[in-house]
Amino acid sequence: MKYYLIAGEASGDLHGANLMKALKLQDGDATFRFWGGDLMKEVAGNPVKHYRELAFMGFIEVLFNLTTILKNISLCKKDIEKYNPDVIIFIDYPGFNLRIAKWAKSKKYRTHYYISPQIWAWKEGRIASIKRDVDAMYVILPFEKKFYEEKHDFPVHFVGHPLIDAIANKKLVDPTTFKKEHGLDDRPIVALLPGSRKQEISKMLSVMLSVVDNFEEYQFVIAGAPSQEVAFYTPYIKRQNVHLLLNKTYDLLSLSTAALVTSGTATLETALFKVPQVVCYKGSRISYEIAKRVINLKYISLVNLILDKEAVTELIQSDLNTKKLGQELAKIVDPKQRDILFADYYELETKLGGKGASENAAHLIFEAINGS
Repeated sequence: MKYYLIAGEASGDLHGANLMKALKLQDGDATFRFWGGDLMKEVAGNPVKHYRELAFMGFIEVLFNLTTILKNISLCKKDIEKYNPDVIIFIDYPGFNLRIAKWAKSKKYRTHYYISPQIWAWKEGRIASIKRDVDAMYVILPFEKKFYEEKHDFPVHFVGHPLIDAIANKKLVDPTTFKKEHGLDDRPIVALLPGSRKQEISKMLSVMLSVVDNFEEYQFVIAGAPSQEVAFYTPYIKRQNVHLLLNKTYDLLSLSTAALVTSGTATLETALFKVPQVVCYKGSRISYEIAKRVINLKYISLVNLILDKEAVTELIQSDLNTKKLGQELAKIVDPKQRDILFADYYELETKLGGKGASENAAHLIFEAINGS
């Protein structure tokens, strides 16, 4: 069968690639066309569009790039019609994907959604279009099933979280060899995960790096995003005791003592590697003020949302400053605080449902399409 997948971010590329691999095992005749990134490219060739051309962050940034977004939507519709897939699989990225889903449903294409938009956080009104335009929804967070089925009477499939598989399948690295290859010494590592988009990286890194001089007994390593070039990070790595590793985030986390992490999927990845972290967020003032008024959540990190408590500290907007960040970093390198965090992390992994998310989703998608 012919599968058309649309992923618009780095995390979607990772999960899309694993889903495609699982679909190949289910369907020996599977062929793919997709919007995604390098990981999906390894499975099925070049994307129609790379996600680095699609990722716009914040209300104002989206407004400034509206013409480009509309052109991409038009291109996507034409490309789907040309490919004529048996099913379209949307992977998160709701601003774009829900527009395509509405059109696709009107054209009688099968529409399946893997990794729900976070409508439980904001834009809950999108439930109407999801119920109208999406044939099947596969959710990866345990509270999402209750949200959809009990609150909105829309049946969904909880398949588990694909990050558990991605991390479980990660090959172990030898610490000594890895550090030698990348110019690192024997001091404990503090990983810096500033995000994947240029706008957020620029905002986050300057604050994250402001605490470096107060922690000389540690070495700081930036996890470079696969969508960015080395040259983009050059201004940030000129100072002493700061290193850059591109496309080595999981290797880096597997060896890190602590991490400063931009809010998003990376907070969950860091937790699953059992690395104590401080969650950071700082957006443009206008975007943040708008977000405050439309987002109704107690927490911004997935770790805290899933556990329904503040297991990891969140420093948001003006609270993300040198003084507070330094204080919180000092706490998470303390053995007593680390023990508490580790217990919370194990509880988190249990709640996420174990291994097999990609395989579960692929099986359900194939059976739904093959049986209809």
